[in-house]
Amino acid sequence: MANYPSSKGREVLLHLVKAIQDNAAYLSEVDGAIGDGDHGINMNKGFTRTGERLGDDAVTVSEGLELLGNTLITEIGGAMGPLYGTFFMEMADASDGKDEIDTAVFGQMLDMALDALKDLGGAEVGDKTLMDTLVPAQQAFHAAVEAGDDLPAALGKMAEAAEKGKESTRDLVARLGRASRLGERSRGHLDAGATSCYLILKALAESMSAA
Repeated sequence: MANYPSSKGREVLLHLVKAIQDNAAYLSEVDGAIGDGDHGINMNKGFTRTGERLGDDAVTVSEGLELLGNTLITEIGGAMGPLYGTFFMEMADASDGKDEIDTAVFGQMLDMALDALKDLGGAEVGDKTLMDTLVPAQQAFHAAVEAGDDLPAALGKMAEAAEKGKESTRDLVARLGRASRLGERSRGHLDAGATSCYLILKALAESMSAA
């Protein structure tokens, strides 16, 4: 079945948690080049606590993403907690009450998350932020759906675009946040938020393609 059953939210959530846990040290290394160096630590704390709170419970996709969003908003410091918390809360709202996640539902999940982050952070493509990953990923997903792809295929193209977007931040000069103080010295380094956003979108693609 191409669509993803909403009842299998536990699998999605655990895949997200593992993706961040496995890459926590790498995310802090990336962040350390032009930032505080604590991005992986903070993300790992929030995602790990979400996994602990999940316990043995079965959850829908919406319930799992809501749990993650709430945990990130309340327990991660800095800018990324509210950003990713809002990201997942919006995804949870878009998938609430759906029996399955199809291309229309996941497209709405991406759209609502992206719109909320635009309102919250004000970042745009080219600012060397997670938007450089999220925007092309969202566009690639919709383009794939319009071309007739099913959910797994569209998710795969989303993940590919996310990776290219993440890599594009190497050549950008940071315009927002702590890294913006470095000016040209921020060029040549990946953005940590763009990197974690890629890992998140890749994990969503992998888990929701495994129905």
